[in-house]
Amino acid sequence: MSILILAEHDGKHIKQSTRQAVTAAGAWQLPIHLLVIGANTADIAAQAAGIAGVAKVLQADADHFAHPLAEDVAALLVQLGKDYKAILSAHTAFSKSVLPRVAALLDVGMVSDAISITAPATYVRPIYAGNVLATVESSDAIQVVTIRATSFVAAADGGNAEVAATAVPAPTGLSRWIKEDKNVSDRPELSSARVVVSGGRSLAERFNELLEPLAHRFGGALGATRAAVDAGFAPNDIQVGQTGTIVAPELYFAIGISGAMQHLAGMKDSKIIVAINHDPDAPIFQYADYGLVANLFDAVPELTTALNQ
Repeated sequence: MSILILAEHDGKHIKQSTRQAVTAAGAWQLPIHLLVIGANTADIAAQAAGIAGVAKVLQADADHFAHPLAEDVAALLVQLGKDYKAILSAHTAFSKSVLPRVAALLDVGMVSDAISITAPATYVRPIYAGNVLATVESSDAIQVVTIRATSFVAAADGGNAEVAATAVPAPTGLSRWIKEDKNVSDRPELSSARVVVSGGRSLAERFNELLEPLAHRFGGALGATRAAVDAGFAPNDIQVGQTGTIVAPELYFAIGISGAMQHLAGMKDSKIIVAINHDPDAPIFQYADYGLVANLFDAVPELTTALNQ
């Protein structure tokens, strides 16, 4: 038996979360296979084959996978999955759409957002916005699991896995791809950035004006609270929190963020947290490694200027 990981990529590179899923799959101490889905994915498959710990790469190339749809990917995973001990992926928007379908079609349960795995079938996952950790044990013959990528170290290069083409089922026709709109940025992806600079609603219309220079100084990503997103000061794809992206960067700036539990659930595992807030009683200071009580409209520009000198 082996472990099958649904790999994610942007068409050019394997995503960091897939490397972290490889590390998580090591808990079973079984051969790890990566499934690469797409069109013209030879370069991606070669990258996957170079990840340490990967024994085999299954390359599913098809025209209808140029823009993979959840129903079609699920059909492929069901076709392959019966030969595996576990089907695993990072807890991303794409996998959260695909893997529940797979579990239903295989008539097994699913464990989501696992932060720890004890083989063969015991998992720890956060509930109640991370305030409680639940230990879950599954008795299903095939384990279907998503993992919180930030809880695992990314697997390094150094592998030399076999790459094999796999048969692809015909499109299900249950849905169709129309178009996609992307925010193109030269900043790193929020979920894998080493530095994240996040702001709250109090920044108002000056959100980008104040935070972008600081993020640029560190080569970091921008983040935002749900309140800032709901108020229209930041796009929803940079929301950090329980209902947004879970991050655990080396350095996290919480600027004008009070520390609501919804937001803390998405960033409290950051290695170093720096908080800037005018309210000395803001809950964020209980989690911050460094805190500055100050007017952020003065403090942030001063900090950025000092760092650029």
